[in-house]
Amino acid sequence: MYDLIEFSKKNGVATVTLNRPDVYNALNDQITFELQDVLKTIGRDSEVRVVVLTGNGKAFCSGQDLKASEAGARSFIDSLHKRYNPIIRAMRNLPKPIICRLNGVAAGAGCSIALACDLIVAAEEAMLTEVFVNIGLVLDSGSSYFLPRLVGSVKAFELATMGSKIKGKQAFEIGLVNKVVPLADLDNAVTEYTDYYANAPTKAIGIMKKMLNKSGNASLDEMLDYEAYSQEIAGSTSDYLEGVAAFKEKRKPTFKGR
Repeated sequence: MYDLIEFSKKNGVATVTLNRPDVYNALNDQITFELQDVLKTIGRDSEVRVVVLTGNGKAFCSGQDLKASEAGARSFIDSLHKRYNPIIRAMRNLPKPIICRLNGVAAGAGCSIALACDLIVAAEEAMLTEVFVNIGLVLDSGSSYFLPRLVGSVKAFELATMGSKIKGKQAFEIGLVNKVVPLADLDNAVTEYTDYYANAPTKAIGIMKKMLNKSGNASLDEMLDYEAYSQEIAGSTSDYLEGVAAFKEKRKPTFKGR
């Protein structure tokens, strides 16, 4: 189905794996368009309730494949609007949680893609780095939005302008990732999250994701109104009825994601 990514689906969990390990999963035109397509496929698939995004080999994603594009021979505007920005928008608009399985380095646009996920589970050996400055470029693919919201403006400035390399433990300490484990335990740590979300009220979680996206640029009054609007939608779902019934019957709810 795809040449440069691997896609599988099992028990409500979709796994997307960047598959260019020989170049540390660097991003060329084809892999970015394949990512756009698979995110659309996942969005249409009601059986998928949680997504895992990872990379094959030693890296998560080393960012733009510089060898695939000659400096000065392409439009950065076109590249970002056609290749990268659609990926980030699709990830943030997907009404399902995306878990980054951070197995190795995430650099440049690869770092941006990791930060666009809803949760990041990192190996101790993994590393996040905004390397744009090292070649005289600026943040792109959403990093200028995500980074200050995660670590604050002062720390974000340092990480962005110095191209700092932040490994697993430090990334956890400053709030860039949710959990850090030895590489050997990474799959088990990710599975703990997927087991939960594959059986959680997917509609409610998707609505909360949208609410949190909106809250970054909204006032308290706007969010109070939006919470009321969103709660009305959540209260009309089958999962809400199941949750109430389970509470009354003193049993664990069986959510269907509807």
